[in-house]
Amino acid sequence: MMWDERYDTDDYVYGINPNDFLKDNVQAIPKGHVLSLAEGEGRNAVFMAKQGYTVTAVDASAVGLKKAKRLAEKNDVKIECIHADLADFDLGKSQWDGIISIFCPLPPAVRKSLYKNVIRGLKPNDVFLLEAYTPEQLHYGTGGGSSVELMQTKQTLINELPGLTFQHLSEIERDVTEGVYHTGLASVVQAIAVKNALLEPN
Repeated sequence: MMWDERYDTDDYVYGINPNDFLKDNVQAIPKGHVLSLAEGEGRNAVFMAKQGYTVTAVDASAVGLKKAKRLAEKNDVKIECIHADLADFDLGKSQWDGIISIFCPLPPAVRKSLYKNVIRGLKPNDVFLLEAYTPEQLHYGTGGGSSVELMQTKQTLINELPGLTFQHLSEIERDVTEGVYHTGLASVVQAIAVKNALLEPN
């Protein structure tokens, strides 16, 4: 698979430092059990573990998760790694204090299904934090591939995450420096959303 090939290198291709938006807003996520979607090589999961969270990292690449475990050991923290495809990964019900999605490119049908499970999987009043590239990113060419349908906007997030209240939602231009594949000025959408306490979808 593409991701196994990409991660099959001694270097951490997206770096070992956490995503800036996550780092700057980690306090928005209640302390507890956090799920990191498409975690890759472990940089965000390890950061969260160092902040005192119990972290589960899920990714479709066994190669990436092996590097994530190595990074956790190097940082003297523990993370749980699950090798799974997000198209059919079971997030459970009211299980997570926080779910994070950092540059997780998925086809719309998979993404919509996953987001239903994100809403179901979060505990009431708990937090989903996301950063993704917008379609404008195609003009920048600094990461994120070339498929518009894998990208997100404020409107797609509002449409696909009913039942979450957005505390923060913005499309901005910012410098992203995350390894060799995400480096340079970029167009991103950033979101922090809370699950409505009255909402318990089936």
